[in-house]
Amino acid sequence: MHVYDLLVVGSAGADLVIGVDRRPAAGETVLGSGLVVRPGGKGAHQAVAAARLGARTALLARVGGDAYGQLLLAELRAAGVDTVGVLVGDSPTGVAVITVDPSGAGGTVVSPGANARLSPADIRAAGSLLSAARVVSVQLEIPMATVAAVVQARDPGTRVVLNASPPAPLPAAVLAACHPLVVDEREARSLLSGHPAADSADPAVWASALLSRGPRSVVVTRGSGALAADHQGTVRVPGPPVGAVDSSGAGDAFAGALALRLGRGDSLEGAVRYAVRVGATVRARRGAQESFPTEAELVAAPDG
Repeated sequence: MHVYDLLVVGSAGADLVIGVDRRPAAGETVLGSGLVVRPGGKGAHQAVAAARLGARTALLARVGGDAYGQLLLAELRAAGVDTVGVLVGDSPTGVAVITVDPSGAGGTVVSPGANARLSPADIRAAGSLLSAARVVSVQLEIPMATVAAVVQARDPGTRVVLNASPPAPLPAAVLAACHPLVVDEREARSLLSGHPAADSADPAVWASALLSRGPRSVVVTRGSGALAADHQGTVRVPGPPVGAVDSSGAGDAFAGALALRLGRGDSLEGAVRYAVRVGATVRARRGAQESFPTEAELVAAPDG
């Protein structure tokens, strides 16, 4: 019996956010707003997004025994995430420095901290947690060897959703487990570096080329919409007409919502349509985790 709809294995950290009128050029200094500290990390974001939507969610991650780690644990629990798998150690909690401009676009620099210490041994020790989830969601802010250990240690019937962010070369065994592999435009082009498809402007071309490398399905996000592809076909899902205010956390919320709906038995297309609504809702609000919606707060998405 599955105790969790979703187990997220990934990063947890503190986001240090600064608003800027524009991003600095190389060697340039610009003035920004006052510093805001909020809970972050792709893994924690995905777990919180799914939990707020009603999923039974657990997180397997590492944080430090510092103030940032305490903040993260408190926020995760408040959102309804089971933190039994969050390991507290001596390494400092990971930190991300984020700049957000008036258009809502953000840029991020990450110091991994304790996230770099999440190890294959930690994954093997969490075997009961892995077997308790219908879906395991992973990102790439933890070591690749740890990602590979998740694939190896999971139960055969457990679905793997992998968000290839930040992009990095993926071992064949990891690619073969992805159902789906989730990427945005930049990540798709990076994974396809040297392949003719990388020069295309069509996400369907990127998805087809990525499918040829082994994943069972691929989801490409682009703006507020997305494209879902498997070996049976491709579906484009437009985003709802909602103005972007702040894109922080939108991609992570999309991935968490996608994994949640797949765990509940939705088709890939159905799960993507739901996740597009979640991502659009987050883009229309300020902040990251604080902008993640409940089921009742989702904006409507058009058909098509």
